[in-house]
Amino acid sequence: MNRLADATSPYLLQHADNPVDWWPWGPEALGEARRRDVPILLSIGYAACHWCHVMAHESFSDDDVAAFMNEHFVNIKVDREERPDIDAVYMAATQAMTGQGGWPMTCFLTPEGKPFHCGTYYPPVPAHGMPSFRQVLEAVDQAWRERRAELVEGAGRIVEHIAERTTPLSTHPVDEDTVTSAVATLRTETDPGHGGFGGAPKFPPSMVLEFLLRHYERTGSAQALSIVDLTAEGMARGGIYDQLAGGFARYSVDAGWVVPHFEKMLYDNALLLRFYAHLARRTGSALAHRVAGETAEFLLRDLRTPEGGFASSLDADTDGVEGLTYVWTPQQLVDVLGRDDGVWAAETFGVTREGTFERGASTLQLRRDPDDPARWMRVTSALVEARNARPQPARDDKVIAAWNGLAITALAEAGLALRRPEWVEAAVAAGAFVLDVHASGDGLLRSSRDGVAGAAAGVLEDYGCLADGLLALHQATGESGWLVEATSLIDTALRRFGVEGAPGAFHDTAEDAETLVHRPSDPTDNASPSGASALAGALLTASALAGPDRAGAYRAACEEALRRAGALVAQAPRFAGHWLSVAEAMLSGPVQVAVVGSDAQERADLLTEAARNVHGGGVVLGGSPEADGVPLLADRSLVDGAAAAYVCHGYVCDRPVTDTESLARLL
Repeated sequence: MNRLADATSPYLLQHADNPVDWWPWGPEALGEARRRDVPILLSIGYAACHWCHVMAHESFSDDDVAAFMNEHFVNIKVDREERPDIDAVYMAATQAMTGQGGWPMTCFLTPEGKPFHCGTYYPPVPAHGMPSFRQVLEAVDQAWRERRAELVEGAGRIVEHIAERTTPLSTHPVDEDTVTSAVATLRTETDPGHGGFGGAPKFPPSMVLEFLLRHYERTGSAQALSIVDLTAEGMARGGIYDQLAGGFARYSVDAGWVVPHFEKMLYDNALLLRFYAHLARRTGSALAHRVAGETAEFLLRDLRTPEGGFASSLDADTDGVEGLTYVWTPQQLVDVLGRDDGVWAAETFGVTREGTFERGASTLQLRRDPDDPARWMRVTSALVEARNARPQPARDDKVIAAWNGLAITALAEAGLALRRPEWVEAAVAAGAFVLDVHASGDGLLRSSRDGVAGAAAGVLEDYGCLADGLLALHQATGESGWLVEATSLIDTALRRFGVEGAPGAFHDTAEDAETLVHRPSDPTDNASPSGASALAGALLTASALAGPDRAGAYRAACEEALRRAGALVAQAPRFAGHWLSVAEAMLSGPVQVAVVGSDAQERADLLTEAARNVHGGGVVLGGSPEADGVPLLADRSLVDGAAAAYVCHGYVCDRPVTDTESLARLL
């Protein structure tokens, strides 16, 4: 029986034709394990994951391995992107047992779902000190038959250990000293040669860069800006960035941003679009402006779905080969471009005979700007056309509410600041789609595909990130409906996700969510904002946009959340980037700019100037004096009949100005 055939997850569909008798996660699968009195083999991954594909090909497609799995286990396949709650529980167990984690994740559970043995990828034959997957299966089966009581007892201890490690943090203030200390810590951890933090592999630190840029805006810290400039240029000129078509890969396997792990994720590119657009408006960097524009176009061209949402990712592999679409040899460049242009392109892009990747191929880097713009345009156009004729990576086209919220925020803010109204229009379409398909009762559903929502309930990051995106749409359009929808999500999250007796602490799942062996609650910012920090950011923005009847309560809730995360912020700023960004916005006020005007052009000019100059985390909103349901514009009047901008810091306002030069000086 093919139980995955009707899944909304492309990852599950990739495994639908395996000889393994896969079950989706659910009470039926756990009930089957209890009925048969066998352990559960839980395999967790995602559609763009290279090593997930490898293990599927090596082991899950092997008839003999599958037969053993089917006889001795109930086998459950989970898409970590669709069910981050399940992934979080068993990732914590894997890390507790092995000291590391990753995907594919392979966990063996009791029929009650308690983990007793966990790992990640297992090879088909013993290699590099690792047992083969078949050896692991046989050992677990034998242990279950001969030492079951010991395994069950150990599983209980693991669950208790995880619960103890995820209790709410004690409160700690996040003040001027905290953020200044965070900058100093980050400086010591910065790679002075290439930017970023630590060694290989190296991930784009998008939220940390946003924090440092906001800190520079508020304080003028040259130290903070130096980290930002070094890292932003290193990433944008390296192979982790697609030099032909825009968009960033998930991470670099080396410290110099040269060779990426080629999967392209929506959340990375949304966060990096926001950061580079912010950098471009703040410093005037031509490189940042170009990268922001190309990344936005990548989102619209390659990840936008027919329904108006944004797909989750592009695969790391093409036809089972990692990077096949993207890498080049010198001869391939000559074949496409001819001898002269081919040699010039190889020098410009750092394509060598030895290669920077595998089998003599190289990723494309752009360590200096080309000295012949016309030639550059001719060469890149030809290379894009040739690359488009190659096999292309598969797309995971499920729509995740949280990640679409990040994309909506980035496109709305960047479109307004960089004068690209089509980006704002795309953000509006995505917001309308997610609300139409993912809203269910007073809650959210996590994912959809082809316009049909899946069954998984939204987690806290879905509420926080989507609310933030809708608040960005309220600012970009001046329409009150977005504010209503955003505050409804915020109010629901406050009501359904809070930790009882611990103000400012939040669970990642709602009070009525499926009961797992542990209720996850992780405040750490990793590849994307944690659910708690995303909600804190939405609370602060809402406090600057909502009317006086709710602004104070939202700000107080944000302050409580920041204090609850204070110990994390102080001790591990690399893993608290979004928290620190929220703290910077709070220390700045946040800045509020209200633009009122009857003349559309006058209003648009002031609004664009405000969007280009406002501090990160500040709010900008424009409309007519008669706008209804827009609290930030209430009681704001024209000045001698002309459009006017009101700039407020911490809810204390300057005198209104009517020209863009005066507005720029105020900001």
